[in-house]
Amino acid sequence: MWRKIFGGGKSTSVPDGDHLPSNFAIDHAALPRHIAIVMDGNGRWAKSQGRSRSAGHEAGARTLKRIVRAASDMGIEVLTVYAFSTENWKRPQREVDFLLNLFDSFLEKEIAEMHAENVRMSFIGRRDRFTERFLRRMEEAETLMAQNTGIHFNLAANYGSQDEIVRAVRSLAARAAAGEIAPEEIDEELFSNTLDTAGDPPVDLFIRTSGDLRLSNFLLWQSAYAELYFTDTHWPDFTPEELARAIEDFAGRSRRFGGLDAEE
Repeated sequence: MWRKIFGGGKSTSVPDGDHLPSNFAIDHAALPRHIAIVMDGNGRWAKSQGRSRSAGHEAGARTLKRIVRAASDMGIEVLTVYAFSTENWKRPQREVDFLLNLFDSFLEKEIAEMHAENVRMSFIGRRDRFTERFLRRMEEAETLMAQNTGIHFNLAANYGSQDEIVRAVRSLAARAAAGEIAPEEIDEELFSNTLDTAGDPPVDLFIRTSGDLRLSNFLLWQSAYAELYFTDTHWPDFTPEELARAIEDFAGRSRRFGGLDAEE
């Protein structure tokens, strides 16, 4: 069965089921088009439960599956999550190996189901440190889901925003040196379309779990005018209901983009 999210403007049809909070009702025009999430707190959650960090990461993977579905059901166009940063290689090798194996297992188990649910999946970040097996898994997922028209799910792996910006600058500099573009042709739109998220709208809502109040080198260019939402909830405990609260909070804010409110 299908039900609709009604509002003053266009309504969004979404499937009934466990993915969507029963009381979620936001005007389609007020929804964020692009949500970014720093999925923090797996280790803290595990410690609070008296469990291993590995158990925390496994619980976080289960949460990710639920949140992708919930965001899709809510009518979100793009969801980008921070799975593994360029700095995470500094962690103990045992934990790095576990995380990479967990990503591989997640893809192996979830690709077919996400494809069936019309999800389009992409990976952003550097690809020069992954194993050939994991690279093949990434490419298989992207190829399989390339023509899907549902939510665009970006998984940031071996990603750092400063690194992404430097790579984009180098690419544009090389094109200018080759005479493909003139320096004066480089503007915000061209630069945005040279980033890993080319084609996606800017981030509207930036969520970070587990209490820390920082951006952690994630989507810095794309989040220039994003609304920030911080929660003390550890990522494994982050639910579709809390995602709905974040979206409701976003919908109640006045976004000025450097301008003034009408009453000002």
